[in-house]
Amino acid sequence: MEELARESINLLARSASHADPPRLGSLGAVFIMLKSALGAGLLNFPWAFQKAGGVTSAVSVELVSLVFLISGLVILGYASSVSRQKTYQDVVREVCGGAVGQLCEVCFCFNLFMICVAFLVVVQDQLEKLSLSLYETVTGSSEGEMPYHWYSDQRFALFIVCLFIILPLSIPKEIGIQKYTSVLGTLAATYLCVAVIVKYYMMDSHTVIINPEHSQGLSSWASMFSVVPTICFGFQCHEACITIYSSMENQNLFHWVVISVVSMIFCLLIYTLTGVYGFMTFGRAVASDILMSYPGNDVVMIISRLLFGISIVTIYPIILLLGRSVILNLMLRIQRNHRGIVTHSFESRCRVVLTVIWITITLLIAMFVPDMGEVISVIGGISAFFIFVFPGM
Repeated sequence: MEELARESINLLARSASHADPPRLGSLGAVFIMLKSALGAGLLNFPWAFQKAGGVTSAVSVELVSLVFLISGLVILGYASSVSRQKTYQDVVREVCGGAVGQLCEVCFCFNLFMICVAFLVVVQDQLEKLSLSLYETVTGSSEGEMPYHWYSDQRFALFIVCLFIILPLSIPKEIGIQKYTSVLGTLAATYLCVAVIVKYYMMDSHTVIINPEHSQGLSSWASMFSVVPTICFGFQCHEACITIYSSMENQNLFHWVVISVVSMIFCLLIYTLTGVYGFMTFGRAVASDILMSYPGNDVVMIISRLLFGISIVTIYPIILLLGRSVILNLMLRIQRNHRGIVTHSFESRCRVVLTVIWITITLLIAMFVPDMGEVISVIGGISAFFIFVFPGM
């Protein structure tokens, strides 16, 4: 999803300059697919392993899901080649009809909205831990002794971040400069995976409880399938795959199958390693955001928090731009049909109002969400439309 935003901005820039788009090679396509999938969902995988009932159950669900994930990518690549369309929405509209295309746009916009909520929840969690780390470093006291002040509350800090950083970055019509921050997401994911593994082997003893709460019966099966939304969110790159496929130099279907398989296997490796070692480190006590399970004064994990926080703050405006464009285009179309003309001032007012409303609502939701697991479940459920439903249709 993060790379989909950047690719969309690149495509807009190319069309504006009337330049021929550069063609992607195999390695470039694999790398972009990886960047599309590796994101904030990685923080949730150790918790998903605990929820699924352990390593064996979680990996089994991952492998079964991987078959459908790869199949969906192949189907979407084939549909793009047949329809000659270059975006997910256009392919669905061309192949499945206008009504299904409109449903796809609604799901697409709502999915982007919930991803923005998830991003703010992640930023809020990291702000909380960073404030505790600063308190421990400055005073030498434990985090349990930290007094409450309204100005040190993570929700107030999140409001400040939204007001002075995210809002100014989000208001412009185009946010092309943000495409240069793409390395942060990949760096943060890789760093976290390695850090979790290293931290596990640096432990003096491993005495955590890793036995599943439900070892058999319907409860066990229910626990296994309850992590499917988390897996869908983690491997979510299907919205970006058509943009990637249409930019490739070699658009042979077999070649696209190889690209899809290689990309998903690399993602599986990173997600599984993080999930396994994160779960083995904390057992049933693992938090829905793995970084929240580590002490606030852990320097290695402080770096992870900073990387993830900066990456998400820079990606949020791009996700907002894509979601806003769907609503803004509808408003401009209505205005054009009603007035016959759309002025620049009307477009600017609508863009600013939509931006403020979008950030305000996502901020309010993020402030009062208990943990990231609930947000991921909602996003994963919506992702099922892009991974299973629309390719199936």
